[in-house]
Amino acid sequence: MMDRESSHSTLQQRFGRSNTPRRTDRKSTGFGRVLIVVYWVFSLSAGVRSLYQLATEFSLAPLAILLSTLSAAIYVVATVALSRTGPGWHRVATAAVSAELVGVLGVGLLSVFEPQLFPKASVWSDFGAGYGYIPLVLPVVGLVWLWLTRPSRRSGRL
Repeated sequence: MMDRESSHSTLQQRFGRSNTPRRTDRKSTGFGRVLIVVYWVFSLSAGVRSLYQLATEFSLAPLAILLSTLSAAIYVVATVALSRTGPGWHRVATAAVSAELVGVLGVGLLSVFEPQLFPKASVWSDFGAGYGYIPLVLPVVGLVWLWLTRPSRRSGRL
């Protein structure tokens, strides 16, 4: 019978060492993985919706459709940045999620006070009402998570 250590080295000899670096941050582990999945779903849903609207309804509501396209792009950047390690990606994620919050608040206010600009709803119209207000809550949760998992000054990783 092989002990655990020798079976591990046998596997390494047969298949080689893993080239995948170990995660060094907490941003994309635990609850961060749930956040990444939610952002991925929003990237996909907002992206597909905006591509369809760009192709079929752009002349009806160009502002709303362009804003949906912008939101999809921000969701994609946030998804990628949340899933990557390192302080640079942490900054990119923070910038993307902050832009998302500014966008949902700005578009939400604009769609409430100037509804004629939005004959077709965007992802962020009415603060994300068409998506169950998740677009309003998601960046707040994302920013809190990014703050809680920010790179440590003590580790020298800023």
